[in-house]
Amino acid sequence: MTAPAESPAKPPGASGHTGRRGPLGWPRWFTTLFGTDIWERFSFYGMTAILVLYATEPTADGGLGMTNEDATLLFGLYMASVFLSSVPGGWIGDRLLGSVRAVKYGCCLIGLGHVSLALPGHVFFYPGLLLIAGGTGLLKPNMAHLLSAFYAPRDRAGRDAGFAIFYMSVQVSALAAPVVVGAVGETVNWHLGFGIAAVGMAAGLLQYVRGSHHFGDTGRTPERAATPAQRTRVLRTGGLTLAVVVIVYGTDAALGSFKIAHVMALIGLLTVVVPVVFFWRLIRNPLLTPLERVRVKTYIWLFLASALFWAMFLQGGSVFAIFAKESTDRSVLGFTVPTSWFQSATPLFVLLTAPLFASLWKRAGDRIGTAVKFAIGMGCTSVAFAVMALAAWRTGSAPGGLVSPWWLVVAFLMLAAGEVAFAPVGMSATTAVAPATFVSQMVGLFWLAGALGGGLGGNALKVSGDESPSASYFLALSLVLLAAGVALVLARGPLGRRLGV
Repeated sequence: MTAPAESPAKPPGASGHTGRRGPLGWPRWFTTLFGTDIWERFSFYGMTAILVLYATEPTADGGLGMTNEDATLLFGLYMASVFLSSVPGGWIGDRLLGSVRAVKYGCCLIGLGHVSLALPGHVFFYPGLLLIAGGTGLLKPNMAHLLSAFYAPRDRAGRDAGFAIFYMSVQVSALAAPVVVGAVGETVNWHLGFGIAAVGMAAGLLQYVRGSHHFGDTGRTPERAATPAQRTRVLRTGGLTLAVVVIVYGTDAALGSFKIAHVMALIGLLTVVVPVVFFWRLIRNPLLTPLERVRVKTYIWLFLASALFWAMFLQGGSVFAIFAKESTDRSVLGFTVPTSWFQSATPLFVLLTAPLFASLWKRAGDRIGTAVKFAIGMGCTSVAFAVMALAAWRTGSAPGGLVSPWWLVVAFLMLAAGEVAFAPVGMSATTAVAPATFVSQMVGLFWLAGALGGGLGGNALKVSGDESPSASYFLALSLVLLAAGVALVLARGPLGRRLGV
């Protein structure tokens, strides 16, 4: 594999040993981040590969017995909660712990969550999801902050390529996870599958603890430490909010009317309210210069584009999985391919397409702006949904209503191309636009777009009125994405000037 950067800039205050390189020629700091993320992604993709399948499995067979609509809603709002938690996670890294400790504690929470899912019975299922969501929200923005810190502030092309290659590298475990976890979960025991994901996260934590000394001083302390008064205010507000939630849902349970849908409703509401409050507070912050304030206001358009992209992309793990289970011929030479194995298609194609996009961005430099890169990602994803529309249309004439698995394979190829074109560039642009003391929080804001997208995408099938995804459902979403991509291309000039990236 190619090194993530030819000569990453040493961040101010970093110790000289952060530039040392390992056996593969990568800097030691990159090897540590790579090893941690590759195991964290193993646990994440392994669990999500069987989440919807476990949720829709009848209770008699050990599942939750949910309908397709409720299972996709659960998946979407779980993903939304992962992204939502990146906001406090970014703040904790920026203001309380520093990125290095924030990532370590995030690994611990994720591991505990997977252990909860591995325990027999359903009572630990939802607490386990919340622990994983909280830990991921703590880990992801601070991991991105650490990665970004090793590149010079003006090296936008190098940062874009570095994020793309890093994004590609971690897909190795994302490719293996659905095969390993999915095979065990679907054919042996669901909770044993979740347990394998827990082992993966434990390996990631060990990798991080052993290698974090290669970071030098980078990320050891908060960028702008909160004052004692600020810490007290945050703890008081957080404690009060938690008490209100416990009282409301405790009362709901005592009256015998509690349903998990009530929690989902709260998460869905937060996906809308939190971004509005977050932008409002950030724009009004007196520490921002007039130029930084213009950039943050303009970033709202990229935020909305990101929300739309994630609303569509995340359906690869829910709606596409249901189509694979119900409408795809999975028989190969007498062997029935586990449904979860299709989730390996996306990381496989990420591995194949990421080097192409990284090379393209590097060669194009500033000639291809962020808005156009976003549009390319949306265009690829639009094609994925168009392919699924054709596949769903063909189920009406296919024997037994089952179509060739190649339809899904091509759709996942285009989803992967869309992800590679969109997500690393979005993360890189966010760190470039962010005011110096708000980097982790701005990265949290980028993932907050995923929260809004997860909420919207999770509700899409339920709102459509279809019990299972149809041709019209896929086609409508394809056209929405295509229109958004065209709009971004038309607005590329003003957006680029006001963002300054």
